[in-house]
Amino acid sequence: MITVVGAGTGAPLPEDVAGGAELVVGGRRHLDAVRLPEGARTVVLGALAPALDTVAEYVAEERPVTVLASGDPGFFGIVRALAERFGPERLDVRPGVSSVAAAFARVGLPWDDAVVASAHGRDLRAAVHLCRAHPKVAVLTGPGAGPAELGAALRDDGRVFVVASALGSAEERVARVTPAEAAVRDWGAAVSVVLCLDEARALGPVRTVAGPRPGPAGWALDEDAFAHRDSMITKFEVRALALARLGPRPGDLVWDVGAGSGSVGVECARLGAAVTAVERTPDGAGRIRANAAAHGVDVRVVQGAAPAVLSGLDEEPDAVFVGGGGRELPAIVAACARRARRAVVVAMAALDRVPAARRALLDAGLDCDGVLLQSSRLAPLPGDVTRLAATNPVFLLWGVRPHGRTEGVAP
Repeated sequence: MITVVGAGTGAPLPEDVAGGAELVVGGRRHLDAVRLPEGARTVVLGALAPALDTVAEYVAEERPVTVLASGDPGFFGIVRALAERFGPERLDVRPGVSSVAAAFARVGLPWDDAVVASAHGRDLRAAVHLCRAHPKVAVLTGPGAGPAELGAALRDDGRVFVVASALGSAEERVARVTPAEAAVRDWGAAVSVVLCLDEARALGPVRTVAGPRPGPAGWALDEDAFAHRDSMITKFEVRALALARLGPRPGDLVWDVGAGSGSVGVECARLGAAVTAVERTPDGAGRIRANAAAHGVDVRVVQGAAPAVLSGLDEEPDAVFVGGGGRELPAIVAACARRARRAVVVAMAALDRVPAARRALLDAGLDCDGVLLQSSRLAPLPGDVTRLAATNPVFLLWGVRPHGRTEGVAP
């Protein structure tokens, strides 16, 4: 049996926690805090693979092992690696209080509706997008992915950071700062977790399911669910297929270029993605903000004309929707296709623009496909009868970056 003991924040490990173990594995500070059994071998956790190999030697000989960890070792901790290697039936897990639970406790907030992301040893971008898309996010930090880096990415997004360091120790610090303030401070190596909060929405409604709010019960909403000008809105039939090809999900960044009413971007945000909407006109930008607020989502709105304004967006999108564009459409599609990590979807009413848009997708190294969408909706007639009313046909093209190929993505 492998005994896994978590040193919860505010609750030190009992000195005799390793009693009877012939191998004790843990961080240096945990090993120094306990009474080691006479003759027991110790392994200081650094690289995980060599430590697991040593544990395997003792498990094979049925010799007892104790692993010391921080907080709750089953929550983004070593339990996953141990269970994958040795099977959960060999583990006796004794969790402590996690740093996430302790950090929320320090600021007096419930966290059953929080999104938790780990940036420890991982790309920070998914955590950044989750912080933009959700009002309450806890980020477990690591080297190169701490409060300063997170703050630099989110300095313009109206959030508040709670940076919790050395939780449960005599050196504990809990600092409330803006992202801009976080970006210019040296936080050292003791940061436990960063809470990223939209304070106006940090106290959400009572929930029955923990985690982020469930996804919408439906999508491809009717046009009247959005404010729009003169029916200038992506129709729900087109939007349904566009969403399917964009595949927005939590941790993604989606651009909605030539956003108009922002209906596609708002729907992507409802499905959990971070969204940047690009719109040329001031009244259009205001309309997008109003639609996002009406649906309870965050959409970053950038006013300006594409493709020129796109060069000011410093983060590569996972997927891009392009609507409108006029004569600039080929250049817009080309700019988006060079930077999209996964997919670009283009909606066009004009037949003449299809070949150039398709060529722009192909030239960027994307696999291209598309359809002409023609639909007829039920419409009432006098006498309690119904006819079919045709909507305008729309071409929908999509380009998908081949799996594993990233040479077309701008740095």
